[in-house]
Amino acid sequence: MDYPRASFLALAVALLTGCSSEDPRLPEKLYEEAIELNRQGRNQEAQSLMKQLASQYPESPKGQQATKDLYTLEALLRQDLRDRTRQLHGTMKRIADALTRYKGNHGEYPRFLSSLVPEYLDQMPETPWKHPFFYRPYVTVPIMDVRDRKGRVAQVFGTKLDGYILVSLGVDMQVGGDDLAGDTYVVNGEWYKGSAPPSIPTPQPVR
Repeated sequence: MDYPRASFLALAVALLTGCSSEDPRLPEKLYEEAIELNRQGRNQEAQSLMKQLASQYPESPKGQQATKDLYTLEALLRQDLRDRTRQLHGTMKRIADALTRYKGNHGEYPRFLSSLVPEYLDQMPETPWKHPFFYRPYVTVPIMDVRDRKGRVAQVFGTKLDGYILVSLGVDMQVGGDDLAGDTYVVNGEWYKGSAPPSIPTPQPVR
């Protein structure tokens, strides 16, 4: 069974701290579990379990082996981070390109990403960890001052969705975080480097 990461790690810590270090079977069982997690590609969970094992049982054969294996796991995690980041950026660029084409044909961005399928994208895009992207189109200038020929100023409300924010919240689906849990933003077709996206101007039209 594929337990949520937080629940699994809590269980592992409970096992490590709640059982006697004299039990020779526990380090071996935990080591085998870490190896199995690694085989499943769940390298972060495997790394956390290996660290706990090496810390709790430093004198045991499996604890010492875990210490050695941590170097390999860290290299795998770095490579995994590079691969997932490259894949994520490629997917977000394809979405941004599709949004640009859609706007060129319709004069504004779509209300939903699903409107891009199938003409602009083959299927609904997902992050490398199978999570949906968050997408928010908006009117960049909701209220404009327009001057007529006599110099009188009137306010005109904008209605066209000429801006958007596209977000991946990372593997944890939470705002903030580092590495694979980090957030990635595209704003109006450009990569956005801030820790949070720019605020959307108000008032936005109700559609």
